[in-house]
Amino acid sequence: MLSQSPLTNVSMMPKSLASCYHLTMTTVEILFRYTGQPSEAETFALANAREVYGIRRLSFDRNASTLLVEYDATRLNAATVTQLVRRSGLQLIEEQPVLPPPTPVEPPSAAGPKV
Repeated sequence: MLSQSPLTNVSMMPKSLASCYHLTMTTVEILFRYTGQPSEAETFALANAREVYGIRRLSFDRNASTLLVEYDATRLNAATVTQLVRRSGLQLIEEQPVLPPPTPVEPPSAAGPKV
């Protein structure tokens, strides 16, 4: 899922600094499914992954056995984020779509409406 959000209020920055910073960032979310319950060591390793510049948020759903990672795509890519999660020791099964696929829409009949 992509979204853009302002990082800073440029009007409050000195003009010399305002040109150095990106005004927007591209936020991407990846949803991973994992096996088992994360150990304490894996949980701490993932907590340390938050210190990586560009990782914005990590959210566990223990009932669904999923981990949602939100990151800045101007700083990181999906392969790097996946590698960070794997290095924690968490046993990943697959990457899942964040949004469900759209349901197919039936085309209207060619005969048109009946009168």
